[in-house]
Amino acid sequence: MKFHRCSGILLHITSLPGPYGIGDLGESAREVADLLAEAGQKIWQVLPLNPTGYGDSPYQGFSAFAGNPLLIDPDALVRQGTLKASDLPRAPAALAESVDYGWVIQFKLAALRRAAASFLSGASATERGRFEEFCSRNCSWLDDYALFMACKEAHKGEVWTNWDPALRQRNSVVLTQLAAKLSTEIQIFKYWQFEFFRQWEELKEYCRARRIKLMGDIPIYVAHDSADVWANPGLFQLDEKGRPILVAGVPPDYFSATGQLWGNPIYCWDVLAKANYAWWAERFRASLRLFDIVRLDHFRGFEAYWEIAAPALTAEGGKWVKGPGSQFFRVLRDQLGDLPIVAENLGVVTPEVEAIRKEFGFPGMSILQFAFGNDPQGPTFRPHNYDRQLVAYTGGHDNDTTVGWWTSQGGDSTRTGEDIRKERAFAKAYLGFEDEPVPWVFIRAVLASVADVAIIPLQDVLGLGSQARMNLPGTIGQNWKWRFHRGDFTTEMCERLANLAQMYDR
Repeated sequence: MKFHRCSGILLHITSLPGPYGIGDLGESAREVADLLAEAGQKIWQVLPLNPTGYGDSPYQGFSAFAGNPLLIDPDALVRQGTLKASDLPRAPAALAESVDYGWVIQFKLAALRRAAASFLSGASATERGRFEEFCSRNCSWLDDYALFMACKEAHKGEVWTNWDPALRQRNSVVLTQLAAKLSTEIQIFKYWQFEFFRQWEELKEYCRARRIKLMGDIPIYVAHDSADVWANPGLFQLDEKGRPILVAGVPPDYFSATGQLWGNPIYCWDVLAKANYAWWAERFRASLRLFDIVRLDHFRGFEAYWEIAAPALTAEGGKWVKGPGSQFFRVLRDQLGDLPIVAENLGVVTPEVEAIRKEFGFPGMSILQFAFGNDPQGPTFRPHNYDRQLVAYTGGHDNDTTVGWWTSQGGDSTRTGEDIRKERAFAKAYLGFEDEPVPWVFIRAVLASVADVAIIPLQDVLGLGSQARMNLPGTIGQNWKWRFHRGDFTTEMCERLANLAQMYDR
């Protein structure tokens, strides 16, 4: 698919400012849309919006279809009358700097539970009809998701493989009994999805009115502890107790000398193929209802994926296994038409991977931070080697900020101190600068490039260091927490971005 020349910002919803401990779909999201329009930007890219599970990672969600209720705007519920202003938890001041998921989950979900009780007992006939229509339209995933979450809550958060065998194996009699027993909880989880998607559609319309496209993210894998795997165990390589036999990851790379062990279960691609990839087709349909464009995570895994035996402690002992290849995308194209996909083709990219991407016209990605090191693929990340059919980034959500990368002493990747010194010297020579702020040198480089699309993480626009990093692969506990303050994205920054976008025909 051909993308018009433009630029945009990478900024996840959790990072938005606001009083409830985490960014949401309310006023601050609309303010960002206004600022992007003022700055001449045409794309707002976000990370996966699914309910977060292990490590609070948006790439380890409880569902590939559901929305994260933590992103619901409570103020909208007050305006609707399902909450009182006195019901809303005001976060401690420290949470304006960083998301404390423990606090947010406890206090925000309590408020959302009160909103659900109010709605389910007192909604007007019109609102009740909208809710029921939403539930009916999304029953293919919503029924399993709501039951899964209600069961998980009843089991105090235990992984589903630790549930009673009959429930783990989805005995139909047991499922019917539990659906009746947990009916109130199930309705609460469905109501949260109703509100999430209603608010998202309102934000999407707000962005569309400002000619801003929303770009989302489809992780290639789903979490083992998810409604997707519990409801569809035959699509994944699991043992008789539902535990993964083989898991996903990548071999030793820029971020880790022992590779990355993600732990997600591997698909049974032969089973999926026999069903004409129906589960995947439904997943794409759901994503394309949410977004104008989708970034397809770990694109190379569709050509060949790194498979690791489940007991392994690192990813080193894995092996490459052929994936579904071009056939997968042909089937999806036949069912869905042209796909507005950006292929995340980073890492070990082979000619076979690039052949699939080019066959379907998917733009690839380039990260400028990778252009100056000693990786053999480094030259492909240098702007003079860019194709037009490309999305160029200063950095991505797994990278340090550009300031953090520039001032790094090592330890966040496999680079040595000497590697870092050489990188800096080469970057200075290549980009031709001395004392200018490094983020804006990088921003200008990708905006000036021939790449059809350029995306800048907001942290680079703001000139922030490593404290604003979104994720360090292979670690848990400190990721996905960064937030910015209202007013940080200044009028001067907007003007500077707008001038560059105009200068470089974006």
